[in-house]
Amino acid sequence: MKKNRLFFVMMMLILAVVFVACESESDPKPSSAVQASKAPVASATVKADGYNEAPMLTKLVGSGSLKPVTERMPVKEDIMVEKTLDEIGKYGGDWKMPWGGPNDRWAVGQPTEEALFRFNKDGSTVEPNVAKGYEVNKDSTEFTIHLRKGMKWSDGVPFTADDVIFYWEHMLTKETFGKKIYDAYYSVDPVTGEKALAQVTKVDDYTFKVVHKYPSVQFLERVAIDNKWFFAPAHFQKTILPEFVGDAKALEIAKQWGFADVKSFLVATGYYYWVNPQIPTLRAWVAKNDPNSDQFIMERNPYFWKVDSAGNQLPYMDRIVATKVQDPAQRILGTLAGDYNLLDFDFKDFTVLKENEKKAGFRVMPWTTPTWSSAGLQFNQTIADPNLRKLFQDIRFREAVSVAVDRKEISEIITNGLGAPQQAAVPEGLVGYQKGWADQWSKFDQSRANQLLDEIGLTKRDKNNFRLNADGSDLTVTIIEPSTNSAKFLELIKKYYEQVGIKVDLKVVDQGTHNDLKYANKIPATTENISLVNVAFRPDTLVPLRVLTPWLGNYGLYTSSNGKDGVKPEGDVALIMDYWNKVKSSTSKEEITKWSNEIIKLHQKNQWIIGYAGPTPKLIVASNKMGNVPKDLVYADEFRSMGHAHPSQFFIKQ
Repeated sequence: MKKNRLFFVMMMLILAVVFVACESESDPKPSSAVQASKAPVASATVKADGYNEAPMLTKLVGSGSLKPVTERMPVKEDIMVEKTLDEIGKYGGDWKMPWGGPNDRWAVGQPTEEALFRFNKDGSTVEPNVAKGYEVNKDSTEFTIHLRKGMKWSDGVPFTADDVIFYWEHMLTKETFGKKIYDAYYSVDPVTGEKALAQVTKVDDYTFKVVHKYPSVQFLERVAIDNKWFFAPAHFQKTILPEFVGDAKALEIAKQWGFADVKSFLVATGYYYWVNPQIPTLRAWVAKNDPNSDQFIMERNPYFWKVDSAGNQLPYMDRIVATKVQDPAQRILGTLAGDYNLLDFDFKDFTVLKENEKKAGFRVMPWTTPTWSSAGLQFNQTIADPNLRKLFQDIRFREAVSVAVDRKEISEIITNGLGAPQQAAVPEGLVGYQKGWADQWSKFDQSRANQLLDEIGLTKRDKNNFRLNADGSDLTVTIIEPSTNSAKFLELIKKYYEQVGIKVDLKVVDQGTHNDLKYANKIPATTENISLVNVAFRPDTLVPLRVLTPWLGNYGLYTSSNGKDGVKPEGDVALIMDYWNKVKSSTSKEEITKWSNEIIKLHQKNQWIIGYAGPTPKLIVASNKMGNVPKDLVYADEFRSMGHAHPSQFFIKQ
């Protein structure tokens, strides 16, 4: 174990150094962005005699049920050439993975996502993807975005700027799929703080323009995170949206699809569309059956618009086969049995995976993560219970539950000693790193914890010696989890909290219920982590812009509803909002970094997220027959996790 530990400690150090180097490269200024946009993102010469395609598609062309590949692709100069990692792949085979059913839709959603713009390998900036290129004016108020001529949806219908405009005018700005207008589309007056919504207009069939009232230096990066697709199949949506078919007909259609109401139906078809086989997509694989089935199948998109450098239409693999599992333990057992050939694991599973690596014929690859900790808790600052809200908002309580726990034991038992016994903090090498933060409130000191809890006024005890609220009522901290993955960690937390008199109740619900409770502001505490590369790129977990992360609770609802609902931010939370508006109104990279750091410093000061062990890698487990899978990469939600490796170029070795 010591050798393995040393290996991974060295690996993390190496990755950290790499990431520091990546972060040192500033985002391109508007002028350089114009230069970069003169050509498609990937350039290579496609062979003159046409393209190759998968055998299963050749058969369909031969039978007359599918057009020839040259008629299914964009015009030659607009086809995207995807770089292969190691070698030109082979056609055929299935990507076999476990999933938790329809509520686990991101398991297939992230790796198949095709965004308008995607982050480059090191995450320093974005590059065109669905978009062919772009131009931006000198003051970053006007973005002209070019699409790929001749590109098609998975049903063969042309994809044009009309699909972007339709999405903007009839879905996003009208909030038909349950999401507020994303923050990326607002610019901020640097003097008054006024927010202004962008204007999106069509230039021609393959060009559209986004115009901001004020400078929006990081608009493309924010779109790549906030609103990754920025388009929808207008020809399909017109057949279901109430605006086009009427309320009565929309309800009738919703019920035919198995939904009780139109609202939930439009969320499923407008946002989580990729699990519905009826909905056209631009992804490499398209849903083929009911996601409620025991096995959910996605099959290659015959109209996919990417090729490799040899002119082979991607993807290489025919299908994604996601097998429903009820127990997380089935992920491990299925991997050892060879039922799955590519999936990810948290670091707690390292030992059993590494011990079986050779026997089971797979390789375990650590991808670095931008997480603040590997074992920690968030306390909802707006929880409805007035006693809990007052307690959670008291910085003395957060310090008390931090020092009440022996981090060394957490580190050894939960992370095999690889997650350092430290506080939740921005990892060294990332934007916002603060020297010394990882040591804040990290020393095990239950005397200090008891002193702080007494100072708060929690001096009354019940017959079991648990502390009561100041008014004599029961005090129980309920930790609600979406799975049993954190069970061992939470049992340790329960032990230590109760040693200082804080009664703990542990509850496990399914993922869907957990999300519902989060949006209803009914999760007092949970283990959800903070993981972000740069607060300027992905502010939502640190800045209360919407309901997303448990610690900020209904502060986010207040912002997203323009003050109509939720809880108005006060104190340092309100100051975070002020700093975020300064980030938004910044006219230079330097200004953005300055105000982003101020947001981070407020999190350091308040420690709303308590960490008990430092970050550990994400483990990517790939069959030895799976090719073109990177050995190391940054695993981050901003980069779409495994999707950052560009899965359309993965292949099964023969």
